[in-house]
Amino acid sequence: MILKLLSYNIRYGGVGRENQLAAVIREAEPDLVVFQEATQPRVIERLAAETEMNVWAARPRHSLAFMSRLEIAHYEWHRPLGTGHAFLEIVPAWTECRIFGLHLSAVHARWTERRRIRELRALLKSIKQHQAGFHVLAGDFNTLAPGELLDAQRLPPRLRALVWLSGGKIRYQTIQIMLDAGYVDGYRILHPYEAGFTFPTWDPHVRLDYAFVPAPFTDRLKACQVINGSSAAARASDHFPLLAQFEVT
Repeated sequence: MILKLLSYNIRYGGVGRENQLAAVIREAEPDLVVFQEATQPRVIERLAAETEMNVWAARPRHSLAFMSRLEIAHYEWHRPLGTGHAFLEIVPAWTECRIFGLHLSAVHARWTERRRIRELRALLKSIKQHQAGFHVLAGDFNTLAPGELLDAQRLPPRLRALVWLSGGKIRYQTIQIMLDAGYVDGYRILHPYEAGFTFPTWDPHVRLDYAFVPAPFTDRLKACQVINGSSAAARASDHFPLLAQFEVT
């Protein structure tokens, strides 16, 4: 079967934008949605009802949440030492697949990139026992992939100042750590020449949202696209969601 996974940062809990968010999700027709910045469980409950997804879970002040039209065998939040946000493990029933949703620390700066590196290494260490099987890591990594550039002049003034305080240049390493650990960047491997910008929706110029699979399972990845073609997607959040499709058994 094909599992359609949507990763979506809904910005500040999504309060007041439930209709637009639901419209975007219905357009994508996912089987499973992993949210970031989903700090208001009542918003996720409403989105689940409006999109006819019977299974959902969220916690107050936790960034990661999910909803699903598939039966879920197990889900759990984990917070390894050194991480800012707890990450979320989801196991769809009757499959061998595991989904790990994550949200790494924000802000473009040298010291926050070091923090993201620590968070990612702690996460990878904590899921080491699953790395031989098929799994997906998806979410808002808040960083750039190798070879991708940040146009600091397009950032808000306060964020431009942080880049300047970092010496004017940030050495982005977090995604390279994923690649070195044997993972494949789902969007980039299918779209080597397309930008795939996911942020911000009003002036897209960086790709912060990713879906990774272990390299031995690359053939399981059937599609990966940014959902950016509607007015609802432009209004619902500051991120466009990423939809990835995988073959699962």
